[in-house]
Formats: sequence, C-alpha cells, structure tokens
Amino acid sequence: MNSTRIFGASVAIAAALALSACAGESTPSTSPSASTSESPATPVIAPVTMDSNDLQAATVELVVGQVLNINTGDLAVDSYSAEVSDDAVAEFVQGREEGGAVFNPGFEAIAEGSTEVTMTNADGGIQPLEFTIEVTAR
Repeated sequence: MNSTRIFGASVAIAAALALSACAGESTPSTSPSASTSESPATPVIAPVTMDSNDLQAATVELVVGQVLNINTGDLAVDSYSAEVSDDAVAEFVQGREEGGAVFNPGFEAIAEGSTEVTMTNADGGIQPLEFTIEVTAR
C-alpha cells in the first residue's frame, strides 16, 4: 500500500511539472532571432468615405497614399467609370463584387497636386459627377 502512495505522488508531481513547463512565458521574445522590423512603423492613413451624391462640385482633400472610398447607394458599385484630368495625382479604382465581398469605387492619391474628376454611371439616369481632388504630402 505504501508503494501505491509513492507511485501516485510521483505521477502527480510529474504531471504538475509537465503542465508548468507548458505554460511558459507570456511575454514576446526579444532575441536577435525574433522577427522584428528595423524601420519605424509607417502610420496607416484612414480612407475618406463619401456618398456619391455629396461629390458634385466638391473639393476632396487627400494626402499621398490615402484613398477616397465612394458609397454608391442603390447603384451598382461596378457601374461607375471616371475620367481623371491628371492621373499622376489620383488614380480611379473600379468598384467590384468578388467572392461575396463588395468593393466600392474610389480614388487613390498618388502624388501632390490637384486634379479634376468626372464620374459617369453606365446605368444612366444620373448626371455626371464633377469634382476636384487635392492631394498634399503627409
């Protein structure tokens, strides 16, 4: 009977040691082999979201790298096209539906400057949207 108690105690101690070894440290490793970036983090620039109805004659201010996300309301996101007078300043991004996700049309600010934009809808029935995008440096 005495050997059964010793064996049981040994098993309990072994289990406790094994479980405590699994817990490990909860702080991240800072060893040289850890994957870290040496360059400072680049801040994420939030997109500007506007309804298509609010764009007529508007001036939209963006910074380089920022995007204008256009909510098309009841109209299909892929029904819009655009003409950009200076595509070195801003670039049109076509709306689409892909894999069950909906991506609104919009513009990406490429470089400092100002450009006139005309958006038209393939479904017709609405006047072209004419507005200005002004892009500044970060």
